[in-house]
Amino acid sequence: MGQWPGDAPVSPRAEYAPESDGRPDPGEVVWTWVAYEDDPSRGKDRPVLVLARERGELLCLQLTSKDHDRDAAQEASWGRHWTDIGSGGWDRERRPSEVRLDKLLRVRESDVRREGAALDRAVFDRVVEEARAFHPGLASRTAEDRSPSQPSAAQRRPRARRPSARRPALPDGAELGRRAVTLVSALLRRR
Repeated sequence: MGQWPGDAPVSPRAEYAPESDGRPDPGEVVWTWVAYEDDPSRGKDRPVLVLARERGELLCLQLTSKDHDRDAAQEASWGRHWTDIGSGGWDRERRPSEVRLDKLLRVRESDVRREGAALDRAVFDRVVEEARAFHPGLASRTAEDRSPSQPSAAQRRPRARRPSARRPALPDGAELGRRAVTLVSALLRRR
């Protein structure tokens, strides 16, 4: 499995703890910008499943509405492995979704654009179990292994609702090209 920006070494434990508070929580599907593998300078907004939170960063798996059951062998030959998670409120059209198991992403909490919906607990637990085949350090946190300094979702104080702030749209390729030409021209004129 190759390394690219966003690859996450696994240290935090997955814990199902969704809350309808405007903030991304483990067990929720949220939207954020995800870089393309073949060109990390480009990417798109896509849904991701939050598995864990650690120091302001989220450990996530990306989702797609594309059905990879038909091309599973081809995907696996490229090192990409998917599992079905059904449909939910993260997709306006409620299309069935799949989650990519082999690629963990670290996402800054501040880069999450919006909440989608909470995944069913049984589906979340299954995804974590299946992802563990590719990330042996990944484990689910249970009440038995939670330290007293790590309260459960039910024990945490409610967080203040954060107003949802839409980030400005990223410039398209043509706009980036114009900006690059302007910058290079300005630099050449300085010589």
